[in-house]
Amino acid sequence: MSHSDSLQEAGGYSPPANVKVWDPFIRVFHWSLVLLFAVAFLTGDEIEWMHLWAGYAIAALVALRILWGFIGSRHARFSDFVKGPSTVFQYLKQSTRLEAPRYVGHNPAGGAMIVLLIVMLVGLSITGYLMTTDAFWGSKPMEEVHEALANVTLGLVVLHVLGVVISSLEHGENLVKAMITGRKRLP
Repeated sequence: MSHSDSLQEAGGYSPPANVKVWDPFIRVFHWSLVLLFAVAFLTGDEIEWMHLWAGYAIAALVALRILWGFIGSRHARFSDFVKGPSTVFQYLKQSTRLEAPRYVGHNPAGGAMIVLLIVMLVGLSITGYLMTTDAFWGSKPMEEVHEALANVTLGLVVLHVLGVVISSLEHGENLVKAMITGRKRLP
């Protein structure tokens, strides 16, 4: 008889099958960012006003996410998921052998991806804003940097989705559903 079985028999207590991991801010931030990045990327030069407003909304969301990374719930804090390069590479190596440990919050590779995406989105926001100023209005070099950052960010998004699929399969859990419900099963 396991410890949880004896607890259940002794007092009727049943441990939770899953726990709240992602708070409402993180979930709304994530899915809003997905939508806004798609809008910004797809409108580009075609619908400039929509591209600009999506960019401003992304900048505001990222600023709030950075703040939330210091004051938010446990698994939203950078201190919970930002790891050093050796830990990230060790995790990736384990994952290629399908031996990576499961994390309730972000795994080290996911944490690194969050940091990379935030850095890229900050760069996109800054270069996008600069192109609206007198100093950089119509600047081809600034436009090229902005477009390069957008393309690299899109590549990171593809890697992020691939990582979510691989981790979901490796650990037998639906990480997309977890980002909708905010809940994950206990290890």
